[in-house]
Amino acid sequence: MNLTNFNKNEEFFVDLQRCIGCKACEMACAECETNGQESLISVNYVERSSTIQTTVQVCMHCEDPVCANVCPADAISQDEFGIVHTANTERCIGCSNCVMACPFGVPKKMEEYDLMMKCTMCYDRTSVGKKPMCATVCPSGALFYGTRAEIEEMRPNSSPINTFIFGKETVNTKVNIMMPKGSNELRIY
Repeated sequence: MNLTNFNKNEEFFVDLQRCIGCKACEMACAECETNGQESLISVNYVERSSTIQTTVQVCMHCEDPVCANVCPADAISQDEFGIVHTANTERCIGCSNCVMACPFGVPKKMEEYDLMMKCTMCYDRTSVGKKPMCATVCPSGALFYGTRAEIEEMRPNSSPINTFIFGKETVNTKVNIMMPKGSNELRIY
């Protein structure tokens, strides 16, 4: 595949506070022919018993993907652009190690296929210069795919961060989360 159209200057940004729970991203993701009509993005309630606030969950495309590191069948790969791909159907043994290991809870074991599936940042689209499906339909701007300069102009009171600290583990990702201006990491306890 010729990847000369992959724009290294564009990044994926998630602004969790802007998610309105419309699930347009899920519908758009399911329409992607490479997913087998399965949505590889999730909209979840933060705490359904006390709020209607929703949040969107996408693969963070970690720089050192633990999902790939724990795969005994070497079914999960990362390319030179930092995209962590869903499990290779010919190699995946359906063990769910990746599901249990991901600190973001992203990979899903699709029982009907006996296969792990996850967001690939619409690789079939981004590799030819298009934006991911979910980002093209998000009405609130919770999902954005573009340049850092564009997001900084759109969200002058926010900072994109891609460093997450889980206890003593630091995880750097390709996907950015929008945080209050001046933030440079997110500590998860």
